[in-house]
This record gives sequence, C-alpha cells and structure tokens, in this order.
Amino acid sequence: MGFKCGIVGLPNVGKSTLFNALTQTAAAQAANYPFCTIEPNVGDVAVPDARLDKLTAIAHSAQTVPTRITFVDIAGLVRGASKGEGLGNQFLANIREVDAIAHVLRCFEDGDVVHVENRIDPVSDADTVETELMLADLESLEKRIKPIEKKAHAGEKEAKEQLALMTKALDLLREGKPARQAELSHEQQEPFRLLGLLTQKPVLYVCNVDEAAAATGNKFSMRVEEKAKREGAGVVVISARIEEEVAQLAPAERAEFLASLGLEEPGLNKLIRTGYNLLGLITFFTAGPKESKAWTVVKGARAPQAAGVIHTDFEHGFIRAETFAYDDYVAYNGEAGAREAGKFRLEGKEYVVQDGDVMHFRFNT
Repeated sequence: MGFKCGIVGLPNVGKSTLFNALTQTAAAQAANYPFCTIEPNVGDVAVPDARLDKLTAIAHSAQTVPTRITFVDIAGLVRGASKGEGLGNQFLANIREVDAIAHVLRCFEDGDVVHVENRIDPVSDADTVETELMLADLESLEKRIKPIEKKAHAGEKEAKEQLALMTKALDLLREGKPARQAELSHEQQEPFRLLGLLTQKPVLYVCNVDEAAAATGNKFSMRVEEKAKREGAGVVVISARIEEEVAQLAPAERAEFLASLGLEEPGLNKLIRTGYNLLGLITFFTAGPKESKAWTVVKGARAPQAAGVIHTDFEHGFIRAETFAYDDYVAYNGEAGAREAGKFRLEGKEYVVQDGDVMHFRFNT
C-alpha cells in the first residue's frame, strides 16, 4: 500500500508538466491553454528509499521491489467549477477517489504562459480551488442530510451519529472552512472519512517555481508556506521544468545536474516524503535472497495489520513477527549477525510497527 495523490490546480500552473516528470511519461499533454487535460491521467511511481537498496545489498536479494505511489492528474478547475463552469463537476468526482490532494500553485512569472485570471497570486489561486471544493461538499451534504434527519428523528442510532457528523461538516462549510478542520474523536474519524467529502482530505501545497528559485523559493512560495503553516498543511517547493529535465536524464547524470542547481535531490523525493508525513505513513521491509521489498502502513499500525498488507491470510493467521530494527540489521550485516548480537525480536499482536522495521511473519494457514 502506497497512497493515491490527486494533482489539482487552476489551468496553466504546471500540473501536467509535473505529472509528466513524476511519472517519466508524456501521458498527460502539457500545453499552454486551459483544459488540455480532459481525462484524469494516472501514473504509478516507485517510492525512492535508499534503505531498500542497502537491504538488497546485504541480503544479496535477486530483486528489489519498492512500494509505489499513484499520481492522478486531474483537469484544471476554474472559478464556478462546482456549478459546471469550465469542465464542470465530472472532475470533482475524480478527487473523491484520492487519499490526499497535491495542490499545484503557480509561483513563477512568465509572460508567455497565460494565467486563467490574468494575475500571479498563488494564495488566491488556492482559495479559488478550495472554495469550489467546499461548494461541492456543501451541495452534496445538503442533498444527503434530509433522509438521514428523518431516520435520526425516528430514533435510529446510526443515523443520529451520522447526522451529528454531517452537521459538524455543514457548520464548518457554511463558515467558509474546509471539513478537515472538524474536531473529531478517534472513534469519529473513520465514519467522518466515509462521508466522502472533498475538503476532508489532507492538502499538500506544491509551489511550482522557476528554475532560479528551485533551491531557495521566492516571494510567492513564501506566502504559500505561511498559509500552509497556519493550516497545518504540507508544502513543497518544486520547479516542474527542472523535474521534467531530470526525468529525461540517465540516472548517473541526475545527481550532478541537481548539484549544479544547488539541489540535493529530485522534487519527487520531497513530494513523496512530505506526502507520507502528511498522511502519517511509514515503511517496513521484508528482505531475503529472493527479494527485498518495501511496504507502507499507517503510523500506529500493529503487526497483524502489517502482515495483512502482504496478504490477508497473514493477518488472519498471524502468530508472531520476527523483527529487526533497520539500523541493527545494517550494523550487524544482516539477519544472522543481528541474531547473534541479540537484536532479533519476536513481536506479538500488540506490537506497533516502527518505520524501517525489517520483518518476517509467522502465521497459521
């Protein structure tokens, strides 16, 4: 399990250019006119993780299998999209299917690239798209709440609980606030997620800057960073044009090219890492002669849940998890050395998986 990230934004902010670079394809047409993306494009990308390569070398694995992230390039939204403007509501449905929203914002000046509202103001752009998503949520809830109210008034317990959550969301939306600002108990979080609200999803702001500002950011990205800090949202500064160039280089040439621009890593790495943090995701590994493989779980997941990511039978028949901390596995040059050093652990059903754990599962068939 990786995660699915929807790339949204106004037309001509660099969404499709970024998508092409991230997926190293030309599947999404990048052109200097609105609505060049008329169907959502989907691309799977391997999640880069130097730890996995290290495990492969130590375990002499025949194959290295990274976990993956899915990017969905969704057509540009415009003011009035929730009412059918531009390409309309059909694209709002695509956003419902993703785990997080990567909101690409234009943070560069270029007279050759038109802006749909004829000005460069990334914070206002973000507010425009957020408003359309809030209006769509408001309309959806107002349509759905009436039958729930009837059931709740008739005394149905589940309907009462659902009504309370819908009311909480409606109150926020009517105040011009996204649903993700709702204060929820632990028990309410999953039922609230199941309401399928667009503004409930975590947001990651992607500041698309020009090449000169890729390492330091600029006055536009600084304003977005301030906004993200106020909201508790993620933020990444990326030059889509640089990412496009990096994608076309041979792997051996990429580090030198990035270093010449004052960059330590591709923007993809930053985007994935920030997205993982935003969603509270961590990675555990399995390693052996056949393959070393990375797996993704939600932070706080217990050992049986991690086993279930590999195969549902593993979770149902879970007995124990043979566990090594990543640092111990590396320090003692693999499983045998870590065992000899007393770093091997047998963990039970209540064990909370830690980022970097190297695990093998014992289970009943």
